[in-house]
Amino acid sequence: MRLLLGLMWLLHWLPLPLLGRLGEAIGSLLFIMVRSRRRITLTNLRLCLPQLPEEQRRMIAKRHFQGYARSILERGVLWWASAARLKRLIVVEPGVPLDAIQAGPTILLCPHFVCLDVAGVAITLETSGCSIYSEQKSKVFDQALRKGRSRFHPVRLFSRGDGIKPIIRAMREGLPFFMLPDMDFGSKDAEFVPFFGVPAATLTATARLAAATGAKVMPVIATFLPGYRGWKVKFYPAWENYPGLDMIEATRRMNAFIEERVREAPAEYFWAHKRFKTRPPGEPGFY
Repeated sequence: MRLLLGLMWLLHWLPLPLLGRLGEAIGSLLFIMVRSRRRITLTNLRLCLPQLPEEQRRMIAKRHFQGYARSILERGVLWWASAARLKRLIVVEPGVPLDAIQAGPTILLCPHFVCLDVAGVAITLETSGCSIYSEQKSKVFDQALRKGRSRFHPVRLFSRGDGIKPIIRAMREGLPFFMLPDMDFGSKDAEFVPFFGVPAATLTATARLAAATGAKVMPVIATFLPGYRGWKVKFYPAWENYPGLDMIEATRRMNAFIEERVREAPAEYFWAHKRFKTRPPGEPGFY
């Protein structure tokens, strides 16, 4: 793992266009070699975008592998490049909403696009925050990840086992919560809510946390800029009247928003995850 981190550190000095093309070449190889993830990706695309021809879905899947591999290599830039270089490469629209964040509890809702770490960097270049993360098996990589995510401003990283209380405490202290809302963690604390018309076990935590803290929910999406020029991080206005009284309807609204963003950049969504692994009682599995 130290060798891998050393390689990432060396590669971060490369011009971004060269690094991006190298990542895409690796992704093309992985698309051929990693059959299990290719099958999951193609299954998800068939379920979510059945109106597209099979060949088009396959092209999206290949581009997804290219984008994901590229994002891994470019993570070295996020972890070790200077603040000045990062600010040149990250285009923030319309800007990090510091006034809104400072006005009260804030959930920054960041769905699983391959560039999501760029959104985190865009935020921490300007302010502190908190988030949940999965502890890595390699202590060396885990340390690099934690350090890379908190080198500009302090960031509190909680494990899923810590529960909700420390997050609420941090939010009440003024830290925005960077939330990843759209993975299948099983049926606990989840409801089956449509995602591209397919019932998907979706955590209701976004709605419940907003209700418990009075937080505004502001989505943020990170995508690649064309021509290997860097990344775009777009902050959306806070959702009005969210979550309301119905947590399931609020979660349905969240999934509908994510669907719209996925349609804008379909190859950059994290299709290799078993999003529909958990099924309603009696339904057969997809994978």
